[in-house]
Formats: sequence, structure tokens, C-alpha cells
Amino acid sequence: GFEVDHQEDWGLPPVFTTVPTRNKVVFLTIDDGSEKDPRFLEMMRDLKIPYTAFLSDYLVKDDYGYFRKAQAYGNTVNNHTLHHPYLPGLSYDEQRHEICDMQDIMQKQYGKRPTVFRPPYGNYNQDTLVAAKSCGIKYAPIWNEEVYVDHWEFREDDQQLRRGDIVLTHFRGRGDWDGTMVDDMRRFLNKVTREGYAVARLEDYL
Repeated sequence: GFEVDHQEDWGLPPVFTTVPTRNKVVFLTIDDGSEKDPRFLEMMRDLKIPYTAFLSDYLVKDDYGYFRKAQAYGNTVNNHTLHHPYLPGLSYDEQRHEICDMQDIMQKQYGKRPTVFRPPYGNYNQDTLVAAKSCGIKYAPIWNEEVYVDHWEFREDDQQLRRGDIVLTHFRGRGDWDGTMVDDMRRFLNKVTREGYAVARLEDYL
């Protein structure tokens, strides 16, 4: 269910969970922006692990600088709407406001308008993709696996990582989880490296 009417005819941004590649890589993506743990930034910088952040303004506006620091370390910041709504429940104009106005904020705070956008909860309809395209979006990746501090969840029945898979986690801490983002990254990296995968930057493969 990743296609909508006229998606190819109208050149709408593709929605995908995996990027076709022969390289044994996965892509780490981190959503929302509520937890701003400096130890996480240091860990990822020291280990040279790239990731893509999808930011919602209502969660990051209290500290845009935290994500500027992540960006300075070579990671990318992308659009995840202003308020993280269920987009299919909104009108076209409301969806466009959520996406385009976040583009303006990303330009002001991070120096560029992203071409990559993730719909909140992975939910979208035709209006979402039409609105996203009108705001300059070219890609709408979702995910194939999600990692938490204490477990993984898989979209596929065989519960296996695949080459080119997009992995989701969130900027969360002890307020939401029984652990920190550093704990979450340990779980992620332990599985990925044990199975022989490298972590690549998503934007380099689009």
C-alpha cells in the first residue's frame, strides 16, 4: 500500500521502506526531536555513525541549536511537519501548511529547504504527496524496522534486516523509555554490526 493514484504520472515523491543497493548497509533515521541528549551526539560523533533526523517543529523549537550541532557533525536534518498530525485527516491546505511552513523553518534554522520528508506515523494520502511536492520534497521514506531500547519491531514477517533497509528510532529518553538514547543506539549497533552491516547516510543513496 505505498502507491497512490497518479503517483508516477504526476511525478509525486516516492514512498519506500528500503533503498535498492548491493551494499550491505542499513540507514538509521531518528524522528520527532523531543529528547536532546548531549551524550548521544558525542557517541555518534565519536563512532562516526551517520543518521538522518526528521524534525517536528513543536518538539525542537525549544533548542534548535542541538540539531545544528548534529548537522555540524555531518548528519542531515529533514522535514517531519510542524505539529506531527495524522495527515490524511487534514485537508490539502492544512497538509500543505504543515509541510511547507516547516520547510521555511528548516531554511531559517538549518540553512536549506529539505528535499526529504517523512509523514508522521508513516501515514499519507494523495494530498500529502501533492502538497509535499509543491513544497520542494522529492522523497518520502518511511521504514522497514523500528528499534527501541529494549526490542526491535519488523515490518516483514521473517523479522530480518535486509540490504538497504531504513531503520526508525526516536529522540526519546527515560521519560518515555526504560533507558536513554545511548542505550537505544547500543541495541541498534549491536544487532547491525553482529549481522555484518554498515550504517550509511540515507541521502547518499537516494
